[in-house]
Amino acid sequence: MSFATALRCRECHREYPIAPRHVCEFCFGPVEVTYDYDAIKGVISRERIAGGPGSLWRYADLLPVGEEHRVDLGAGFTPLLKAHNLGKRLGLNNLYIKNDTLNPTWSFKDRVVAVAATKAREFGFSTLACASTGNLANSVAAHAARAGMEAYVFIPADLEANKILGSAIYAPTLVAVDGNYDQVNRLCAELGDRNGWAFVNINVRPYYSEGSRTLAFEVAEQLGWRAPDHCVVPIASGSLYTKIYKGLTELMKVGLIEEHDVRMSGAQADGCSPVATAWAQGSNNFRPVKPNTIAKSLAIGNPADGYYSLVQLKQTHGACASVSDEEVVAGMKLLAETEGIFAETAGGVTIASVKQMAERGLIGPDELTVAFVTGAGLKTTEAVDGRVTEPLHIDPTVESFEERLIARRKREELRRA
Repeated sequence: MSFATALRCRECHREYPIAPRHVCEFCFGPVEVTYDYDAIKGVISRERIAGGPGSLWRYADLLPVGEEHRVDLGAGFTPLLKAHNLGKRLGLNNLYIKNDTLNPTWSFKDRVVAVAATKAREFGFSTLACASTGNLANSVAAHAARAGMEAYVFIPADLEANKILGSAIYAPTLVAVDGNYDQVNRLCAELGDRNGWAFVNINVRPYYSEGSRTLAFEVAEQLGWRAPDHCVVPIASGSLYTKIYKGLTELMKVGLIEEHDVRMSGAQADGCSPVATAWAQGSNNFRPVKPNTIAKSLAIGNPADGYYSLVQLKQTHGACASVSDEEVVAGMKLLAETEGIFAETAGGVTIASVKQMAERGLIGPDELTVAFVTGAGLKTTEAVDGRVTEPLHIDPTVESFEERLIARRKREELRRA
C-alpha cells in the first residue's frame, strides 16, 4: 500500500485527490505529494528497510505507489564511495561520491521513471512519454519496454549521439525536435492534453519527482543512518536538488535519523546557469536563459523548480557554483583519474563545482560532504574526445616499447616544467 494522502499546491496549499495532475486549478502553482507520516512512522524501521530488496524499492513505505503495478529494472541502491584520492587533491577529508552512473540505463533518471511508470500503470495509462535532454529519454524507453507500454520520447535534435542511441535501442517512437529543451517541453505540454498519455515530467510529474528522494534515503542509510553535513547536487530543473533535501528531512520526521542541519549546494554550467546567476545576485527570482553548454543534461534554461531551489539555498546556507565548459571536462577527467568513475558532463559540473567551492572555502575541510554524480560518461564521449591519454603506438618489441615510453615521459616532464 501507499501512504500518499493527497496532492498539495506548493503556493496556496490547496489539496487535491491523488490523480494525474501537476498544477493547482486555483493559482497554477505546482503540486506535490503529501504523506501520512504518523502512519509511516508506525510501520517503518531500519530493520524493515534492510530486509527489503537491494534497490530503491526497499523504501516502498516512503513512495507514492503500491506494489501491484511496480515497474522494476533494479534501479537504486548505488554505491556511496569515500573519495580518498579526490578529497586529498581538494583538501577535503570527508568527501563522498554518490555514484548513480550504475543504474540500469546509467543515470539517476531510472529512479524517477520507475516511480512514474508504476504510477502511470496504476492510473491505467498505456503510453509513457517524456520531454528529455537525453537521460530521461533513455530511462522512459527502457521502463516502457519493461512494462509493456508504448513509448514516445521527445528530445532536442542536437542531443549527444550516444544518448539518442541509448533511447532508440528500446524501440520507442523517438521524436527529435529542432529546438532547445524548453521548447520541447512546451510542445509536450500541449500533446499531453491532446493524447491522454502519461508524460512523466508533466501530468505525472508529482510522482516522478518523488523518486529523487531515494538518493537521500540511500545516502543516510549508507552513512550508518545519519545525514551528511553538506550535499552538492547538479541543478537542471531543480527537482533533484529540492527532493534530496525533502528526503533527508522526511527521514528525520519519521525517526530514522537524528535531526541535523544539512547544507545544500548547487552546481550549474556557465552556459545554462539561471539559478547560480540569481544566487550570485542575491535574488530569489531567476531570469530564463538560452542554454549554450556541453552539459546538455543540465541545459534547462527555465527551470521549473528554480525558485524553490533558490529558497532552499538560502534556508540551508548553501552555495551555488557555475563552471565553464573547460572546467566541466577537467572535472570529468579529475574524477576518473582519482576515483575511477567515468561520469557524463553533468558529473563534470558537480566535481568542478566541488573543486571551486573548496578553493573558495565554501566547503569545510572536515565537513562530511556528498557530491552527487548522476550519469555515466559513455553517454557524453564527445566532450572528452581528443582530451584524454592517447595510446602509445609501438612495434612488437621490447626496444620499441622502452624507446616510446621514455620519449613520452620526457615530453610530459617538459610540459610540467
